[in-house]
Amino acid sequence: MAFSFPAFSYIIALIIDAFLIFFSIFHVIAFDELKTDYKNPIDQCNSLNPLVLPEYLLHLFINVLFLLSQEWFALIINLPLIIYHIFRYRNRPVMSGPGLYDPTSIMNADVLTVCQREGWIKLAFYLLSFFIYLYGMIVVLIAV
Repeated sequence: MAFSFPAFSYIIALIIDAFLIFFSIFHVIAFDELKTDYKNPIDQCNSLNPLVLPEYLLHLFINVLFLLSQEWFALIINLPLIIYHIFRYRNRPVMSGPGLYDPTSIMNADVLTVCQREGWIKLAFYLLSFFIYLYGMIVVLIAV
């Protein structure tokens, strides 16, 4: 067993991916609360918007590690989500602070459905990524 930079990258990716899973679970729960009128849209957007940039930066950091360690498969798997994050942030509503969610339009049924579906898809992606990173870590650690 050899501990190398790719193994380190996969270990860090596993830890960060656990945080991203929690972010996406919070995302899904928050939009479910909005759908059932359990919470105020302004309060919910104020709690969701500060998490957008950390989620994007953590995901980008994982991929920079994969790029530096030349783990091309893991990088290619993550590339569509990186492109989506860039597209989504560039086309966000005009707001005074960072974030994606505008309290005035979040209660529209189509916007709420899209945001909730996005949360579920990200949750599935991060869960699948977790197991891919775990497998990659084991393969890199076993490789001689």
